[in-house]
Amino acid sequence: MPLFSSPPSYLGVDLGTSSLKVVELKNERGKPRLVTYGFTNETDLLIRSDSQGDVEKTAILLRQVCDKARVTTSKAITALPTFSVFSSTINLPAMSKKDLEGAVKWEARKVIPLPLDDMILDWKIIDEFQEESALKLAGPAEAKKNIKVFLTGAPKRLVEKYTDIFKIAGLNLLSLEIEAFALSRSLVGASQATVMLVNMGAVTTNISVIVKGMPYLNRSIDVGGSTVTRAISNSLNISMERAEQFKHDIGIISVRQGGPEEILKTIEATIAPVVNEIKYTLNLYHNQRLREIELEKKAGEQAPEVVEKVILSGGMALLPYLPEYLSKILDTRVYIGDPWSRVIYPEELKPVLDEIGPKFAAAVGLAMREIE
Repeated sequence: MPLFSSPPSYLGVDLGTSSLKVVELKNERGKPRLVTYGFTNETDLLIRSDSQGDVEKTAILLRQVCDKARVTTSKAITALPTFSVFSSTINLPAMSKKDLEGAVKWEARKVIPLPLDDMILDWKIIDEFQEESALKLAGPAEAKKNIKVFLTGAPKRLVEKYTDIFKIAGLNLLSLEIEAFALSRSLVGASQATVMLVNMGAVTTNISVIVKGMPYLNRSIDVGGSTVTRAISNSLNISMERAEQFKHDIGIISVRQGGPEEILKTIEATIAPVVNEIKYTLNLYHNQRLREIELEKKAGEQAPEVVEKVILSGGMALLPYLPEYLSKILDTRVYIGDPWSRVIYPEELKPVLDEIGPKFAAAVGLAMREIE
């Protein structure tokens, strides 16, 4: 090993449906330091396509972004799209590692609607508990422990496609994970609070409930920033470029504040499915936790962990007045997340990083994976 070796750095790569973002972070005594970042906006990165030509096109674009940003590492981490990955939390009796593998596969057949031969499974033990009935029958010393396992399943073909993209781009893909882990890492950190993450991209909005730092519930809906822009464009019969400008100039403010009523109603109607999905996810989480707690009867735990706040990320999070609008409708605190809060960077970059922060939340979290 060289006497004065440089600390390792890692590249987080967010391959979106309409943009590509990279962030390189250096491990500086256990803290991430920003090295560089880059992005490109494309009308369609063809992430949902499996053709070899589209894989090569995406790889070339990734290489170009890395070169332009002067990326110094080949060690990369990326996330699979939420809409393509199955995830679930399952409860199992405590058992040996060897037996656990078979038990997880058995349970996976119940929650994954595709043949397991076509899937790559991964799981992680996230909690241990004792059922109250077991405690009463056997006593605390003899009660059998159960475990809570977070299960994910990704199609093999999708994993192979992502592997090919990074190989062609000349990058060493260290890890693939689901987006919720990356967002939790950059926006929640070590906090044990129960929060909802709403990542509002150009085409899709991904919603995750994070409990004790782990994704508990993940949902996705095909509504995003470009959906709003297109609706304004059609409503006013104007170009997409002008509609995008209107969207960012006006945002979702009340008519009483002087906003054009037609645009406001269009934005409100377009994001209504997202609002409804957030409400549904909140209710679904609460009901599932009530059932689990009734089963587990953890000592001293009388009610499910309440979602303390909603954190927004993604390009549409920058829609003016959106946090205030959602706070009022959901009766919950809503904030725009800051993925740079645990990253060291030059102070003079703060205005720029604050402006692009919501768009880079996933990429920052991915780059942090091997550091924190």
